[in-house]
Amino acid sequence: MNTYADDLAALTEKLDLKEAIHVGHSTGGGEVARYIGRHGTRRVVMAVLISSVPPLMVKTDKNPGGLPLSVFDGFRAEVAKNRAQFYKDITLPFYGYNRPGAKISEGIREHWWLQGMLGGMKPHYDCIKAFSETDFTEDLKKFDVPTLVLHGDDDQIVPIGASALMSAKIVKNAKLKVYPGFPHGMPATHADQINADLLAFFKQSKEMAA
Repeated sequence: MNTYADDLAALTEKLDLKEAIHVGHSTGGGEVARYIGRHGTRRVVMAVLISSVPPLMVKTDKNPGGLPLSVFDGFRAEVAKNRAQFYKDITLPFYGYNRPGAKISEGIREHWWLQGMLGGMKPHYDCIKAFSETDFTEDLKKFDVPTLVLHGDDDQIVPIGASALMSAKIVKNAKLKVYPGFPHGMPATHADQINADLLAFFKQSKEMAA
């Protein structure tokens, strides 16, 4: 996660971005958190964590609500055995397509698979440890910009109890919005709703800062 955050910092410095809005989904939310934790908010005006992994995904003595390490060991085993099939299969819980009555979009599933297969095997394997075992608690404590936390309560990939509900308590003055029945991949399955809420937050935060 330090590499992700430092790459982002290098990009923002090179482009001389100012008053940027950082929106991160899933592991990307961890990247936003670690970026702020390591580089501060000098160039950041708002932050959004969507279906995000912070503060910590894996179950520990201090994080009893997390997922057992065996879950992530299973991910690693499947990636090593047949990455292409794993990426195809995981789209079902990722988008909630395994729920009764779900309207499945094969286009969304294929697009996700294509994005996944563009990456390398080694970084894919290693990133499982990065997104599941990194503790972002101290990073979240450094947030000092308006922050929106969005999560579906039927997220089967990043369960809401050990993620959004905790992050919203750690980030000072964070705004939490929970979507009943929405899946992990809700930015794709419910794009109109998520985009509308993002725009409303941006507008409201900008008006309050004016």
